[in-house]
Amino acid sequence: MMDRTHLLNELWQYQLKFGFISDKAISRISKKLNVSIVEIESVITFYHFFHQKPTGEYIIYLNNSIISDIKGYEAVKAAFEKETGCTFNEDGDKEFSLFDTSCIGMSDQEPAALINFLPFTDLTPNKVKHIIASLKNGENLEDLASKTKSKIQYHPEGEKAIIFRPYEMGKSIEEGLKFTPEEIVNKISKAKLLGLGGAFFPVGYKWNSCKNNEADTKYIICNADEGEPGTFKDRALFQYLPGLVIEGMILAGYATGAKEGIIYLRAEYQYFKDKIEDVLSVFRKANLLGENILGVKDFDFEIRIQLGAGSYVCGAASALIESLEGRRGEPPVRFWSATKHGFRHKPTVVNNVETLAYASRIIELGEDHFLSMGTEESPGTKLLSISGDVAKPGIYEIEFGTSIIDLLGIEMSQATSPYFIQVSGPSGECVNNTEFNRRICKEDIMCGGSFMVFNRTRDILNILRNFMEFFKEESCGVCTPCRAGNYILTEKVKKMQRGLSSQEDIEEIKQWGKIIKLSSRCGLGKSSPNSLIYAVDKFKDYFNLKIPPTNEFLNVEFDMEDAVQEFDSFIKDTQT
Repeated sequence: MMDRTHLLNELWQYQLKFGFISDKAISRISKKLNVSIVEIESVITFYHFFHQKPTGEYIIYLNNSIISDIKGYEAVKAAFEKETGCTFNEDGDKEFSLFDTSCIGMSDQEPAALINFLPFTDLTPNKVKHIIASLKNGENLEDLASKTKSKIQYHPEGEKAIIFRPYEMGKSIEEGLKFTPEEIVNKISKAKLLGLGGAFFPVGYKWNSCKNNEADTKYIICNADEGEPGTFKDRALFQYLPGLVIEGMILAGYATGAKEGIIYLRAEYQYFKDKIEDVLSVFRKANLLGENILGVKDFDFEIRIQLGAGSYVCGAASALIESLEGRRGEPPVRFWSATKHGFRHKPTVVNNVETLAYASRIIELGEDHFLSMGTEESPGTKLLSISGDVAKPGIYEIEFGTSIIDLLGIEMSQATSPYFIQVSGPSGECVNNTEFNRRICKEDIMCGGSFMVFNRTRDILNILRNFMEFFKEESCGVCTPCRAGNYILTEKVKKMQRGLSSQEDIEEIKQWGKIIKLSSRCGLGKSSPNSLIYAVDKFKDYFNLKIPPTNEFLNVEFDMEDAVQEFDSFIKDTQT
């Protein structure tokens, strides 16, 4: 019997077929899944890519992230409106509907858009004109879509490369089956593998916690909801090494006793869905998925794909599980970890795409090989998505301990006059040019994957406003500190841009940031003020030019007679 865990799939069937989800469709789904109409409507309104009003034949989502902005977003947006005759974020016509959207994982190829969820990259006004004219002439959308390639710009030479080395299907599983589940967990723990989505939680501890729970059902979830602006490393893994990720899930299932895996794939990457399904089919035919894998009795494991629907907060494990269960992706107040009560209240491991790929390689190559690289606290390598003012945007597999100056240098990204570096996306930490000797590692500054470079021609306040607008839009709205606090911080940045701020505003920004970080219930709120708080301290010279050193000029007495004198003179002249 179908239950509400199938709700997102049911909604997607109508959204993709008709371009929206009608009241009649909602009623049908309500009866089918035994979920109230009100609850279904609340889910639809939560997710960015579900619509309750009719849309055009072509739904266009243009990325409005900061990298898109500095690469020509405004001109491309104007071109879409001119060529379609429609306005962004308003009702379109029968042919086109235009929407802004957050980062779509194309920061190395901006400006970029999705048209009916197919990617269009490196856009210019002329390209937009050609695309829209071609669609109006009835040309096939798939033929017009960009043939996106993830650019692997750097990886260590020879045996030092861990991820981007030759891949042989099933090799890590065959190696893993030489050991007991407990030995697999011990190997992952010994390798000091950390969750590489941004939380950096020890993977071995999580697997062991799930393994030690005695339950009839357990789950392994691959968090493929890569939503941090500036991050696109998971896209490269799905494009070139999806089998490596799948093997990591299978090994996690073997180690913990789980029988089912779920890939929660962000809606923006659904053009990979068929390819991943094909890989899963190949795995089944090779007896690497299904029952008695590789002839091992009772080693059963199966994987399915669940499509997300556009919500950054679903990158948090608890919110992702809520989404999988057919609810709004609002992080709940948790009394237990997911490894005790997760999906369907069963023990659940949630690891992101990159983490699972590394787990697979650790078992294949051995933990000692992994430990021979990197630093004491963070061994191995790390994938970075580098974008912005660099000559070589793309994917970099670096050894932990690599310095920022090396990343910016001639041997790697070839940055042009780097000034403001954003590490780990808007939720991370900004770095100024006195800190370029800092190293990417647990001992210094960690990076979840997004590494954005901005030179001196970029306006810092414009960057920060883009970040704060992002958090304001992506907050689920459940807790007041995050919902109201990010709005207030956004308004503070706008006030600075208008030249109306005082030193008091700087202090209030820090106070509000502290409140939001301490009292928000999930990682979005706890990290959302980071960039702004760091920036006002690390770029004091810039902010001193924007804000008077004292408030004396902001407290000038207002003279009403002087203010209306010119108007009174004009009135008298017209009357004579």
